[in-house]
Amino acid sequence: MARLLAKGLAVTLLPVPVAVAQTPAPTIETRYALADRYLGDGLSKLVVDRSLRTVFATDSTGIVYRHGREGERVVAWYDLASGRSRPIAAEAAIADALAKALGRPLKPAALPIEDPRIEGGALQFSAFDKRWTWTADGTLAPAAKGAPDGDDALSPDGRFRIVARDSNLHAVETATGRETPLTEDGNRDQPYGRGIPQLADILAQGSEDPKMPVSVRWSPDSKRIVTWRLDTRDVIRLGIVQATPPGTIYPRTFRYIYPLAGAEKLPQATRLVIDVEQALQRRKARPVPLAIPSESLLYPNDPDMSWVNGKVRAQWTARGYTQLAVYQADPETGAATVVAREAMTPNVSVVSSFFQPAPELGGELLVSERSGWAQLYLVRPDAPEGGIPLTRGEWEVIGIHHVDAASGAILVTGVGREKDRNPYYTALYRVSTRGEPPVLLTPEPLHHEVQVAPDGKSFVDAMSTPSQPTRTVVRSAVDGRILVELGRADPSALLASGYRMPEPFEGVAADGTTPIWGMIYRPVGFDPARRYPVIDNVYTGPTTTQVPVSWGAAVFAPGSSVAQLGAIVVSIDGRGTSRRGRAFRMHAYRNLGEVGLDDHIALIRQMATRYPQFDLSRVGVFGGSAGGYDTARFVIRRPGFFKVGVASSGNHDLRLDKAWWPEVTMGAASPNDWARNSNMVAAPNLGAKLLLIHGDIDDNVPVTESFQLATALIWAGRDVDMVVLPNTTHAVYQPFFWRKFRDYFVQHLLGEAPPADIRFDTPAWREELPLLRPEK
Repeated sequence: MARLLAKGLAVTLLPVPVAVAQTPAPTIETRYALADRYLGDGLSKLVVDRSLRTVFATDSTGIVYRHGREGERVVAWYDLASGRSRPIAAEAAIADALAKALGRPLKPAALPIEDPRIEGGALQFSAFDKRWTWTADGTLAPAAKGAPDGDDALSPDGRFRIVARDSNLHAVETATGRETPLTEDGNRDQPYGRGIPQLADILAQGSEDPKMPVSVRWSPDSKRIVTWRLDTRDVIRLGIVQATPPGTIYPRTFRYIYPLAGAEKLPQATRLVIDVEQALQRRKARPVPLAIPSESLLYPNDPDMSWVNGKVRAQWTARGYTQLAVYQADPETGAATVVAREAMTPNVSVVSSFFQPAPELGGELLVSERSGWAQLYLVRPDAPEGGIPLTRGEWEVIGIHHVDAASGAILVTGVGREKDRNPYYTALYRVSTRGEPPVLLTPEPLHHEVQVAPDGKSFVDAMSTPSQPTRTVVRSAVDGRILVELGRADPSALLASGYRMPEPFEGVAADGTTPIWGMIYRPVGFDPARRYPVIDNVYTGPTTTQVPVSWGAAVFAPGSSVAQLGAIVVSIDGRGTSRRGRAFRMHAYRNLGEVGLDDHIALIRQMATRYPQFDLSRVGVFGGSAGGYDTARFVIRRPGFFKVGVASSGNHDLRLDKAWWPEVTMGAASPNDWARNSNMVAAPNLGAKLLLIHGDIDDNVPVTESFQLATALIWAGRDVDMVVLPNTTHAVYQPFFWRKFRDYFVQHLLGEAPPADIRFDTPAWREELPLLRPEK
C-alpha cells in the first residue's frame, strides 16, 4: 500500500486486483472435432491393449487373449504348463471367416470367442450359438460335436440333434438321419423348446415367427434333454411399425410379446424331460412333466434349467421377487422338491442375491442380504430355508467363481471389505468352508477384474484405477502370487493428445452424512480461470452403479467426449445404487421417481465449493435407457437446478418396460405406486429444456415410452423436442445422435451457436432407401 497526503488528508490506495488472463476458448468446430476424437473408435485408436479380452480354455490348459493396436490385433494362446505364448491368427482373419460363414458382417472388435480349447493345434470356440474350429492353416468350420455343457441342439457326443418344427420338437439320429417326434400337441401360443421371439430377430427375418435356436439342455451322458413349454395365451402384445425397412419403400408392422412390468398376465413356462435315446429306439417319446410350478417369465429369456448329478436343477422366481426357490426334479418321475429358498420382505433384490449350485458341498451356495449385506451362505436340502454363513461383515460378495470341496475353498469376488481403498474396488478372496477368515488374493489397493480358471488353480487379474492404466497378469489362486504378465494398456498417444484424466470425487449425500462418490471430466485445454457449465451423466440404478472404477471404464465413458464441448461432466452414485449394502440400496424401493435427485444436487454443489470453475447457473443432465428416465425426471422434478436434459431411449413409465427391471425394485406395486413413479404423471412440472431421442425399433425400451412422455408434455402445455432415429434399436449412439445431442447442449446450456451444417458421409443409407437411389 502507498499513502498520499492531499490537503491534509491521508489517503490509502489499495492494490487493484489483477484479472487472471483466460486462454482463448477453442472454436466450436474444434470442440466438436475433439468430442469425436475422444469417442468410441476415436479413443480406441489412441489406446493400445485397453483390454486383452482374456478367456480360459475349458480344460484350464491355457488362456486365449488378444493384443496389439486397433486393426492389427492378434489372437494369442498362453500355455499355462510351459509358460509360453504363441499367436493363433489375426483377429480380423477369424472375424472375416466367421462373417462369411454366417452371411453377415462382423467387425473384428466384435468377434466373440467363448468356451475355447486347443485340440490338435486347432482352436475350438463358441460364437453365435454354434461351435467352431479354426485350424492351423486358417480354415474355419463348424465343430463336429455340440457344446460341452449341453446347451445346444446337438448332443455333447454328437449322436443326436433336436430340431423344431411346427411348434414341436423332433429328435434326429445324426449317423442315419432317422427322426422321431418328441412332442405332438404344440401350437403357436404354446410351443415346445421355443422361447419368446425377440424383436431384433423378428425385424431381421421380417417375420413374427422367426427361426430360433432350439431351447434344450442335454444331460451330460447325451441321453436326455430338459426343455420347456411356453404359454403366451392372453398375454398383451405390443405393436411396432418399421417405417423405413431396408430394401423397400413400404413400412412393415409387427406384433410381439414383451413381458411388461405390472401386467396382469405374463408368459408362462413349464419344464419337462424327454429321454431322446429311448424315444429313437422305441420310435415314440414319453415326455415327463416336472412338478415345478409354472413360472412367469419376466424377460424374453429361457427359464433356468440344468443338470446336476443326474437330476434336473431349476431356479424359480416368484412374481414381484418375493422369493427365489431352487427345485430338484427326478427325470424319471418328474417329482420335484425345493432344496433351497430365499425369501425376504418386501422383496429379494436379485441384483445382489443369487443361488449357485454346489453339489460338491452337498447343496447350494447363496449370496443373501439377510444380514443387511450381501454375504455367502451354504444351504443344504435338509434345511432349504436356512443356511450356514461362510462370510460375515459390512461388505458385499458379488460373485462366486470356483468351489474346491477337497480343500474347503471357495473363490469369491467382493467389494468394500478392505478399508484402504475405494469401497467399489473389486477384490478376489479365498473363503473357507471351515469358518476361517477370508484370504485376500489381490492385495494391491486397486480395482481387480478377475477371471478364474475352470480348475480353480489360477486366475487372470486386470488391475487398474481410474488414473492407473490396466495391467493384466496371471496369478496363483492359492496365494495370489503373480505367475506372468500378459500385457499393459498403453495410453501414451492418448496423453500426448492433451487428454485430461478424470478425477474421482468423494463427498456426502443430501442427508449430510452418507459418503457417496463421483467422477469429474474436464476438457482438453481446461482453463482454471474460466467458469464452465456442468453436465451430469446420470444412471441412478438401482440395479448397478454408474461411476467407473477401472481405468478402461473411466477413459471410455461418455464424459471423455462430452466434456470437449466446453463443459465439466460429472457422474455420481447416490443412495439407491448397488454394492453398498441393503439399507443403501433400499432408498430406491418404490421410489424410482425421487431416488438420487437430491444426492446428485448435493454432490455437484460440493464439487463447486471445491472447484469455482463449476457454473451452477448452467447445469444439464443426460443419460440413456434407465438413465434416459432419470434425465427426464431430473429436469421435470428439479427444474430449478437442472436447466437442460437430453434423454435417450428412456423407460419413462415403468409399466411399459420389460418386467424384470422395474419389478426388482417396485415388486408387486399398486397402480398408485406405478403412477407415482411415472414421468408422464409428473410432466406438468417441466420447467427446463428437454430433448427426447429414441430409436423407432428399440428392442429393449419400446419407442412408445418417449411418444407417451411427449404426449403428456404437450397435453400439459409444456415444450418438448424429440428426435426419432430410423431403423435404430436401443443402441442410439450414431453420428446423427451425437450431432443433435451436442447441438442441444451447445445452444441451450452453453448459449452458443452450433457449427454450420455437417453432412455425414454415409452412402450406405442410399442402399436402404430405394426411392433415393438413382434410376439405372
